[in-house]
Amino acid sequence: MLTSQVSVGIPTIGIEILGIGNEILLGDVQDTNTHWLCRQVTGRGGRVRRVTIVGDEPAVIAAEIKAALGRRPAAIFTSGGLGPTDDDLTLAAVAAALSVPLEENAEALALVAARYTELAEQGYVASAELSPERRKMARLPRGAVPLANRVGTAPGVLLRLSETAIVCLPGVPAELKHIFSVSLESFLIELFGQRDFAAVTVVTDSGDESVLAPIVRAVAAAHPNVYVKSRATHFGSGVKLRVTLSASGAVGLAQPAVDAALDHLQRELAGVGIGVESIEK
Repeated sequence: MLTSQVSVGIPTIGIEILGIGNEILLGDVQDTNTHWLCRQVTGRGGRVRRVTIVGDEPAVIAAEIKAALGRRPAAIFTSGGLGPTDDDLTLAAVAAALSVPLEENAEALALVAARYTELAEQGYVASAELSPERRKMARLPRGAVPLANRVGTAPGVLLRLSETAIVCLPGVPAELKHIFSVSLESFLIELFGQRDFAAVTVVTDSGDESVLAPIVRAVAAAHPNVYVKSRATHFGSGVKLRVTLSASGAVGLAQPAVDAALDHLQRELAGVGIGVESIEK
């Protein structure tokens, strides 16, 4: 997985991700949300600077939000803790971190009511009554905007601050992906702008990363706008090392930068007798 990224022609958009849930820390649930979010951010030309996983403890969540704000990323994405149960405490923690009240949001309540009406009509729930547990999902930090959730019931949340935006997403992967890809689309365009991302992976016939290291170093030094990384998993007769090159940047600049680095890499590999088995784009 890419761990860094270089921008060509425009500043990098720094992002932090906070995964929330006792079930993750206990090993009951494998966290796939942060991995998916990292790929989405990278594909839009941003850079994930930090990923943190915490349990459902309001004080801990609030402390992590405050710490992240101090590092001034363009946005903080949280995953989990938006549901109707007592341990869904993310929004209360965000409100505490920002020293703003948690209050019922009329737009969010309308979204929750509409979803339960649909679910009741489809026979998935017994009634559309807005119980206290259901109304809880409409209690947002003051100033927040709800994001429609057409897969589940808890709205996502967008909170714009002076330097950093906070986006709170549900922990259910299908709900998170829907809100990010659909309900958050206009904000993402605003956040990342018109950026290109280009990446290529070269599969070599070498199984020794120490042999590739000086080549990777030379290519990276010659192409500072491209992230160059070899990936090794284990030794073995059938192991084929992969070298990934990637860059993001202004429209029209990322792909030529990666292409130039790729050409340089192939020449360096050929110079020491390392073959290229395939190139994955």
